[in-house]
Amino acid sequence: MKKIVLAMAALLTISLSACSQSNKKENKEMKKVLVAYFSASGVTEGVAKQLAEVTGGDLHKIQPEQPYTDADLDWRDKQSRSSVEMQDKNSRPAITNKLTNMQDYDMVYVGFPIWWYTAPTIINTFMESYDFKGKTVIPFATSGGSSIKKACEDLKAAYPEVNWKEGKLLNRTSKKELETWVKAL
Repeated sequence: MKKIVLAMAALLTISLSACSQSNKKENKEMKKVLVAYFSASGVTEGVAKQLAEVTGGDLHKIQPEQPYTDADLDWRDKQSRSSVEMQDKNSRPAITNKLTNMQDYDMVYVGFPIWWYTAPTIINTFMESYDFKGKTVIPFATSGGSSIKKACEDLKAAYPEVNWKEGKLLNRTSKKELETWVKAL
């Protein structure tokens, strides 16, 4: 009888341990994800929507208080709004629709178009609007010809306390490629 009780106790201990490990694994995989993005022309928005679908994350548009017009985005005009903002590293365009639940997220993808080889200054406004302590932040971008390398370097230098993961340029990326990238993170 004593052997049966000991055997059952051992079985119960093993079962509880396995459940505990399973719960830890589920908790690790059940991170709450946010896909936040700024899109001037809609290209980054399309990628962000696909990424939110792939990650099961919530989608949040980083909206400028004053929307950008086509004239504002004319990079050939040194007096255009985007040109002036990008020349001033202290520029912080105001944003609307701020999140009230940033504390709920564990992983935040931050998307943007590449402007002048880096992230638009509105991304700095976003980064400085929230506490990213304990969160993993992954940049992604779209571009007509630039890489994301300088943008990632600039963001890491500006916000060294953030737990950054390697960013990725997501031009014309398929859903399958997004799934592969997300799984590799």
